[in-house]
Amino acid sequence: MQFTYEEFCGSDFLEIKDEVYNYLIKARRHKIDDEIYFRNLKDNNIYLYKINLIDKKKAILNLISAEEKILLNDKKLHLGWCVVDPKTVEKFITSLNEMGVDKITFIYADYSQKNFKINIEKLEKILINSSCQCGRSNIIKLEVCKNLEQFMKENSDVYFLDFSTLCVDDKKDAIKTLVIGCEGGFSQNERDKFNKDFVVGFNSNLILRSETAIISAGAKILL
Repeated sequence: MQFTYEEFCGSDFLEIKDEVYNYLIKARRHKIDDEIYFRNLKDNNIYLYKINLIDKKKAILNLISAEEKILLNDKKLHLGWCVVDPKTVEKFITSLNEMGVDKITFIYADYSQKNFKINIEKLEKILINSSCQCGRSNIIKLEVCKNLEQFMKENSDVYFLDFSTLCVDDKKDAIKTLVIGCEGGFSQNERDKFNKDFVVGFNSNLILRSETAIISAGAKILL
């Protein structure tokens, strides 16, 4: 862990309990006078606290230092991920967070199963744990969009990942917003709305799963 997440860190004194207490005191076996780094993932600061008191259900720490320390990818990438099985999203979203993806909008495309519900709160908890591991000073911003048409209205210069002679590698410096299809890809109705100059693909004839496509595209653009 690069730091521990605590929503209310930043004050002169910090009380930890429940999950954070169990992790730091019972699992990691921290003791009085140990120093621990915290972030709240809201500001850009990393906070160093020292443990002053430990009892059976909580611990009290006092602030030693606060330092602005921004750890983010310099490039901002917004991904439109057409809705797939939430279990798939939960499994692969940590990799996107580690790459430095700035934002993901989950889009209910024509071929998305409408019974799939995106649990933003659950995903944010997964992302917090990911940032604690990789050191990132925030988490991916998440939102949901009702359809692809609305997403295109709300965002400019949208690129689409589909079969194309124009490769992602050729446009990686220009791509700021990229849409990845769900299982089954895009419908013909959706493809008819694409700006053909903004359709990119991979140098492969194979059909990729949605999660493979989004990880591969993110890596090519950001890493």
